[in-house]
Amino acid sequence: MRYVKLPRENTYEFLERLKEWGKLYAPVKISEKFYDFREVDDVRKVEFHYNRTIMPPKKFFFKPREKLFEFDLSKPEYRETIEDVEPFVLFGVHACDIFGLKILDTVYLDELPDKYYKVRREKGIIIGISCMPDEYCFCNLRETDFADDGFDLFFHELPDGWLVRVGSPKGHRIVDKNIKLFEEVTTEDICAFREFERKRSEAFKYHEDWGDLRYLLELEMEHPMWEEESEKCLACGICNTTCPTCRCYEVQDIVNLDGVTGYRERRWDSCQFRSHGLVAGGHNFRPTKKDRFMNRYLCKNSYNEKLGLSFCVGCGRCTAFCPAGISFVRNLRVILGLEERSCPAKIAEEIPKKGFAYAENIRGEDV
Repeated sequence: MRYVKLPRENTYEFLERLKEWGKLYAPVKISEKFYDFREVDDVRKVEFHYNRTIMPPKKFFFKPREKLFEFDLSKPEYRETIEDVEPFVLFGVHACDIFGLKILDTVYLDELPDKYYKVRREKGIIIGISCMPDEYCFCNLRETDFADDGFDLFFHELPDGWLVRVGSPKGHRIVDKNIKLFEEVTTEDICAFREFERKRSEAFKYHEDWGDLRYLLELEMEHPMWEEESEKCLACGICNTTCPTCRCYEVQDIVNLDGVTGYRERRWDSCQFRSHGLVAGGHNFRPTKKDRFMNRYLCKNSYNEKLGLSFCVGCGRCTAFCPAGISFVRNLRVILGLEERSCPAKIAEEIPKKGFAYAENIRGEDV
């Protein structure tokens, strides 16, 4: 990998030159506490030290709402409406969000590529940036706190600038075209980089092993935590829409007023909505809020075999933005036995005497 240094005084000029490669999007402050990726006109509004954006970068590649094709019922044909996507630059992406995109790639690019997602990935330039964790971050437990690939450039903060890792041929071309803005990396820069990474590692709130979490979740399906926490849930779906790896969508045909023409669109869906598990005939595979609550925890902690990671990258958005104050991390730590809560010990003692059917009866009827 190639390493160069961008002096701090050249940062804004470099950002301005990035616009030559496409529309520039970067994290900007949109309120007193919140940030989001927006198109940038004034590069001095770019936030380098933000904690997390409300919406993850996936919104640029997997659109919240997207028209797939138009149709005319009077004709046996349809017209695809793939957008003419212009090149764009996404600056300031954290490592966990880069892993989020890599996970989406395994879903939308492998085997049967999704043409709508693919064209945006090909047109997008990803520039990552280092960050310091806050109380919601746990990407270190998910092994997504340092990205080895999945980016064109990655910026690591130094006292007087940025150590830049070049991660793609396009990244090499960007650096080469602006080579006068860069310098060679010195021994002092390497020491500063190591010190920043050390402090960053120590700043994480949790340092523990979650290797057996996905198995314990399946073994603890009767834990009282599920009932207690799902009661708090508003079923609003914010945990899904803010998640970098949630990928479910629904498809709907919209017919125009003439009753003949229309279009088909897909839009983000949430497994926390009752309609998500509803199928023809009126049957619902997850009829209760508790069922849907448990499904999300099992899904996010399942294993992506291609990357060797869970589908949760530890960004902390689902906890930080939950209007009900539900802590995803705290609930997982309860299942791991790292945090106290009500314990199903008495139930566990009686199961051998009365069988597993007894454990099912203890749950009571779902409402």
